[in-house]
Amino acid sequence: MATQFMNTMAKLGLGIAVAGGVLNTALYNVDGGHRAVIFDRFQGVRDKVIGEGTHFIIPWVQRPIIYDIRSRPRNVPVLTGSKDLQNVNITLRVLYRPMPNELPKIYTNLGIDYEERVLPSITNEVLKAVVAQYDAAELITQRELVSAKVSEDLTERAFQFGLILDDISLTHTSFGADFTQAVELKQVAQQDAERARFTVEKAEQQKRAAIITAEGDAKAAELLATAFTGAGEALVELRKLEAAEDIAYQLSKSRNIAYLPSGQGMLLNIPVQA
Repeated sequence: MATQFMNTMAKLGLGIAVAGGVLNTALYNVDGGHRAVIFDRFQGVRDKVIGEGTHFIIPWVQRPIIYDIRSRPRNVPVLTGSKDLQNVNITLRVLYRPMPNELPKIYTNLGIDYEERVLPSITNEVLKAVVAQYDAAELITQRELVSAKVSEDLTERAFQFGLILDDISLTHTSFGADFTQAVELKQVAQQDAERARFTVEKAEQQKRAAIITAEGDAKAAELLATAFTGAGEALVELRKLEAAEDIAYQLSKSRNIAYLPSGQGMLLNIPVQA
């Protein structure tokens, strides 16, 4: 009786274990920010996209493929040429995510690593096409315009593959050694030209000041000559009096100068040599 009971329990335990194993393989989870695509061995990839939560599948017949649909960053370096045949190194940073309703098509055409297959190729294609429309100098002075054009074209191109680009930015732009050296030489030449222009303007201002001074002196001499002609010697005598008055004023401030009024007798203590 005990042996029969033990056999029954063993069979029951084995049945429960088998059922648990089958149930475990028939369940799968889709985490937040993810979606699942079902591959069926008999029907292929199903068009229905599975949302978040716990779901059932037929073991061995069906298999879930999980996709992350959250935005993820990626840097894509590109070496291309400008309109004036200058080498340009550009690094483009994109935030990308797949369209949830396009996941069955993405899995069928591109597989799990769709971003490795799509982003480098379309980024190279768009950047080379856009950068070729601008000179190297314009890529610096019109950076916002170039970035907007790249963003527009790249978003449209990625949409064809079922991708959404939330953000696109040019994070790094550098040029060849020859162009960099030419830019530095141009800056030095511009500084020299500004310095020479300042020197010329300064000399011109000094020249104008000298001309104005000379014209003033000539006008003053002309006025004096006119005054002499009209007033005769009286003006000369007036200038002599003014000069004498100025000299007397200056001498009056000196302690070593003494004034002796004329017509008055004064006793001076002057030592007499024996």
